[in-house]
Amino acid sequence: MRGLACLLMFQTHCYDAWLGGAARNTRFLKGSQLLGTLPAPIFLFLAGVSFALVADKMIRKHLTPAEITRTLLRRGVEILAFGLLFRLQEFVIAWGWAPWSDLLRVDVLNIIGLSMILMALCCGAVLKLCADTDGPGLRVQPGGLYQGMPSGKARTAGNKHGFSRCTFGLVAACIAAVALFAFLTPPLYTTWRLTWLPWPIESYIDGCHNLGSPQPWLFPLFPWAAFAFAGLAAGFILFSDVLSGNLATRDDRESRSATILALFAVTGAAAIVAARQLDYSSFHLYSTYDYWHTSPNFLMMRVGMLLLIAFASYAWCRRGLATWGFSPLIQLGQTSLLAYWVHIEFVYGRFSLLPKRAESILGASRGLLEIFVFMLLLSLVRTKVDWKRIDWKKRVMSWKKTSGWVQPA
Repeated sequence: MRGLACLLMFQTHCYDAWLGGAARNTRFLKGSQLLGTLPAPIFLFLAGVSFALVADKMIRKHLTPAEITRTLLRRGVEILAFGLLFRLQEFVIAWGWAPWSDLLRVDVLNIIGLSMILMALCCGAVLKLCADTDGPGLRVQPGGLYQGMPSGKARTAGNKHGFSRCTFGLVAACIAAVALFAFLTPPLYTTWRLTWLPWPIESYIDGCHNLGSPQPWLFPLFPWAAFAFAGLAAGFILFSDVLSGNLATRDDRESRSATILALFAVTGAAAIVAARQLDYSSFHLYSTYDYWHTSPNFLMMRVGMLLLIAFASYAWCRRGLATWGFSPLIQLGQTSLLAYWVHIEFVYGRFSLLPKRAESILGASRGLLEIFVFMLLLSLVRTKVDWKRIDWKKRVMSWKKTSGWVQPA
């Protein structure tokens, strides 16, 4: 699924950067930009799913809510730092023509990091509440998914009520967060704008940057963090077997995963239909209705599409061409952050492979193929080479000797 997001991201950036002349006024470019609305929600959604997996592993290890929160917070801060570092890199490379305000632009990595921080605090609060409600500690029989929380008085083998409540509490908190981000977005962009805040801070709320009004090309917390919490809820549902009991065999677990993902797809399809009907209806909660940017209906539509894509990705990996051998999308998905970081410079930066705003559709498509192959090769180098086992000091000294920098004894 991350690999698919990378591919959609590549085509959006390549055609936007390189198409010129009459090619910019075609349905082709509009279709490309429409597909370009998917990568950011996919990355945020999968950040939530991955967060649920990490939290689940720490719960199994009997870590306390405080320890889990600190670990999750650290990861969110790391991603936020990567986002700020990426902005600094882009500013340095574009030195001379990029405005200083670009350093404070709210980009995808920034909002993924902040979303992770908020998810960590949300998970920590729910887990702490469960621990306080059920006593000094929680434990279920070995083999259960949620074996931990702090060690303490044991539960009887058949009693999983505490953990059911904890799981439902996590999912309910995530869904409530999604609704909160969705329904607060329209007023925060219009009548409730926090204009009294400095613009670098306000920009993280509504994406105003330093331009005085919310910008559709930025990624503020509202509504983008909603996709991360939707992924977190989906992840907790997917990785928890509280409802169905402990599953002993791998086939049972895979069958259950397929069933849950199929239910996700049905839910997603229903959400898409409901969002479409609400969009066409005359009933609107807000005086200003902006379907493509702030409407809860469009957010519901995209969450529905994410659930459908999740099921399609699972089917592709289990029954599709991905089972035939090497899968470029799976390979790219393993290094999606690296691909995002590097490809920008070869599309929008000083090292652009093609002249900007000067290519035909065929020429830009050729550049897209080159970017895809280059990123795929870079991904293979990153994952297939064991960099830790390379004796860099020995190799540098050998290179210096062969190049004449160091005379042999």
